[in-house]
Amino acid sequence: MKQSFTALAAPPLDSRYVDRVSLPPDKSAPRAELRRRRRQLKADLPDAHQRAAALLPLERLPPFEVFSGYMPQGSEIDPNPLMRRLSAWGKPSLPAAFSWEEPLEFRLLGDVLEPDAFGIPSPPQEAEAVLPDLVITPLLAFDRSGGRLGQGAGHYDRAIADLRRCKPVFVLGLAYAGQEMPQVPMEPHDQRLDAILTETGYIAVKQD
Repeated sequence: MKQSFTALAAPPLDSRYVDRVSLPPDKSAPRAELRRRRRQLKADLPDAHQRAAALLPLERLPPFEVFSGYMPQGSEIDPNPLMRRLSAWGKPSLPAAFSWEEPLEFRLLGDVLEPDAFGIPSPPQEAEAVLPDLVITPLLAFDRSGGRLGQGAGHYDRAIADLRRCKPVFVLGLAYAGQEMPQVPMEPHDQRLDAILTETGYIAVKQD
């Protein structure tokens, strides 16, 4: 049965969360503060992942057959409620690293998970390789222009760039609303988000 829901626009940036952090061009200095902030948000908002999943306006997404979630690490917001909802519309997959040097690959999600090269539970290498149409990404910070700050290693940027060279891909950032910043500095290789979903609503990124 198709679920009913109300799509809510996310409210404007709450300055309480951003007045202490200004990102320098190299983006390295504030990551410790952003991780601390995300840990606090996780503790303060234990049901944020469920609220975010319920607020996703499915009609705003492009058609998709395969989507990719992720296995949450540390204080990353849990995508499992969102993945369960999306599984009614497409096949779930997960990113996996089979070596330290190679880009992330995407494998269909099955019953078996095993640690990948980074120790993250992932589908095994023999699982079916896929090119997802929709990619859900974790992040440390985002802005309303689709800027995304990740952990710093560039794994998602490279993987998304590879996907976008092959086909249209919709990239959805999943975050706490308090991770929003006025502007995330972007470099040429950084991949922008198409939308952001938080516990307060859905933020569509205007396309040029």
